[in-house]
Amino acid sequence: MEGEPDETPNQRLARNINDLLSELRVAQAGVQILFGFLLSVVFTTPFREASGFEKSMHLLAVVLAALATALLTAPAAWHRILFREGRREDILRVGNRTVLAGLVCLAAAVSDVVALIAKVVYGPLAMGVVGGLVAIAFGVLWFLVPRLLRRGNGFRGTGRPE
Repeated sequence: MEGEPDETPNQRLARNINDLLSELRVAQAGVQILFGFLLSVVFTTPFREASGFEKSMHLLAVVLAALATALLTAPAAWHRILFREGRREDILRVGNRTVLAGLVCLAAAVSDVVALIAKVVYGPLAMGVVGGLVAIAFGVLWFLVPRLLRRGNGFRGTGRPE
């Protein structure tokens, strides 16, 4: 990644770590809200009356949200443990992959919850359609669009700065 004109490699690493940790704050807020909601649902009367399939979908969402939490908070923990040892480059390299895996788990958890809600409210067909559309939206917005931007494809003439 390009740095600032007078930026040393160490300053670039420090800036990149700060950028990563700032980005994680956004994702962590979303996963924490979802996780809290999922935990509270279990203690409601309607949940006790849910089918085994619906309870399984709920548990899957809880597990995915827990994994997303672990994956998205790992780089902050690593930074806290390793920052004095000059391991910023390792934290960035592995942290980037960990965050991407955490985002996949978060997208899957949200898609699963939306599919579960669609199933309970409208039935199995809505579960597949709505859950699938949400999963596709995450895939496109979070992973396909950045690839297109990286390649320089698409988005020309759409008001992007010159």
